Amino acid sequence: MTNEICLDILGTSFTIKTDEDEEYLKKVFSQYRAAVNNTQNISGIKDPLNIAILTGFILCDEYNKIKQKLDEETEAGKIEKNEDNWEEQEVEDRTNRLISKLEHALNLFGNEKDI
Repeated sequence: MTNEICLDILGTSFTIKTDEDEEYLKKVFSQYRAAVNNTQNISGIKDPLNIAILTGFILCDEYNKIKQKLDEETEAGKIEKNEDNWEEQEVEDRTNRLISKLEHALNLFGNEKDI
């Protein structure tokens, strides 16, 4: 089943169609909105595109730090990597899909701005 979520942030609105659960999408968007607000507050940047880019960079940085920590713990034997540890792979897969969707949305926004 395909779900749609309308995103209205930083003065831009667009709709994303996805197979993800609607409640999950709302949760992710709420987290992104909070991250955007945090970026605005700490950076003082006013340009929406710059805010979105910086927020994406910050989120990718956080993702990579978490992934690096998990990888280090796995190598140290603190976490066993096996089929029972599917949650880690699921989080990574969903995060990668979200990053891909955000990159696509930013590319669309950038292309519209150039026109």
